[in-house]
Amino acid sequence: MSSIATATVEAPPNLDPSGKPQINPQHDHFFWSYTEEPHRTRRQAIIAAHPSVTKLCGPEPLTKYCVLGVVTLQLACALLLRATPVLSLRYILTAYIIGATANQNLFLAIHEISHNLAFRAPLANRFLAVFANLPIGIPYSAAFRQQPYHLTHHKSLGVDGVDTDLPTALEAIFLDSVLGKAFFCTFQILFYALRPMMIYKLPLTRIHFFNIVAQITFDSILIHYAGPKALAYLILSSFLAGSLHPCAGHFIAEHYVFDPQTRFAKDPTNFVPIPETYSYYGPLNIFTYNVGLHNEHHDFPAVPWTRLPVLHEIAKDFYADLPCHSSWSWVIWQFIWDHKVGLWCRVKRKDGGRKVGVWNEVELGSNEEKRTPDVM
Repeated sequence: MSSIATATVEAPPNLDPSGKPQINPQHDHFFWSYTEEPHRTRRQAIIAAHPSVTKLCGPEPLTKYCVLGVVTLQLACALLLRATPVLSLRYILTAYIIGATANQNLFLAIHEISHNLAFRAPLANRFLAVFANLPIGIPYSAAFRQQPYHLTHHKSLGVDGVDTDLPTALEAIFLDSVLGKAFFCTFQILFYALRPMMIYKLPLTRIHFFNIVAQITFDSILIHYAGPKALAYLILSSFLAGSLHPCAGHFIAEHYVFDPQTRFAKDPTNFVPIPETYSYYGPLNIFTYNVGLHNEHHDFPAVPWTRLPVLHEIAKDFYADLPCHSSWSWVIWQFIWDHKVGLWCRVKRKDGGRKVGVWNEVELGSNEEKRTPDVM
């Protein structure tokens, strides 16, 4: 495997008189890092070693057809269940097996589209994301991309107070038990929906209002012609998609530290990098736009889902030895029951990221504007 040096961030930590970073006792339970996130460094190294990977960037035409197919499937299921009792086995199993898998697929279609990887025109991607949002039942797509919480997650991976994917200390304290972690896994879709708004807020835009109006209109039409049980099926599917469902394991698998670490790992004075992104190469990637190839995605967000396996093969010398998961279901099980794994198991850093800024296409996403105004 190619060796990659980890670059230090521009803003160093506070130093004590001996020149070592000062440790804040409140930070001891997280893995605090004073090095730069690893993906930018690895991306540069991969491009230097394999220049052809940049040709993989760009939209994937297949995405829009997949979205159309899954939206149609969910609408058909909602119509077929319109007279079925909500608490019946048929209703619940359909929502869990088909609905949750389909809506998780739509969550990740919106994730893919947020990088402008369905169309070349950014506006067309916004409209497709709103369309993909319809079976989710609640307006979501504009907040995910346009806020821009997800793109900030890429630019500022692990930066405390900026990356909204990070659990807060309050969450980690109150959910630091088997029951607490089980609660988190059951309702994690709500944590991911509400946490960003608690950390920082950004103004609503026209695409937000369009997303809200389109969703309310769709839901109203569905209730009028098919009844409330049809809409309840879609919303239940969305909840189960982010709950105790195999595909929901990716939320935890992507950035929580699972590999056993030495007792010195949480000491920031040693500057030893901790693995903070994990890939998964199993069969559930078929339903989830290859989001399991998460190191590859963070290294090259402008490479669409269909080409991430190609990227992995080209740069296998960089990825072969990185830690990865073999089962998302096992990830959920281990997260709940293993006392060594929990919400504290995330790498955090104080500096080195931005909410939005100037990134190029290879770093951020296909057809992004060359400069985006800062939002602080």
